[in-house]
Amino acid sequence: MQQITIPATLDQLETALTFVREQMQKAGCPAKTAGQMELAVEEIFVNIANYAYHPGQGPVSITCEVKGEPLCATVTFCDEGSPYDPLGRTDPDLTLDAEERQIGGLGILMVKKLMDEVIYEYRDGKNCLTMRKTG
Repeated sequence: MQQITIPATLDQLETALTFVREQMQKAGCPAKTAGQMELAVEEIFVNIANYAYHPGQGPVSITCEVKGEPLCATVTFCDEGSPYDPLGRTDPDLTLDAEERQIGGLGILMVKKLMDEVIYEYRDGKNCLTMRKTG
């Protein structure tokens, strides 16, 4: 398992993506699985950067582990921002026109659809979101 801690700022998005991409490449993850994980990582990182510490800034720790047969990639984000469970909100109703839907929720819905498992925990004063994808 590898870990980095970086500022949760939009200018660090590429650092986060490169870290996860390198771990998945080293483990020999299939391109489709790696691509789906990268999309999910981007969505979660951007949400943390935009909302976790608003209006201030703070760190985010990202761990990545790829193991097993078939390979299972696990990425966990932990931040010390305001407690928030993104999985606790109701999924947007996609049958409604865009003008009729409440704002927000599409990104986390995409993450839930792309990943095999998404878990949120608030522990030790931190928001921790774990995503798993087998591929």
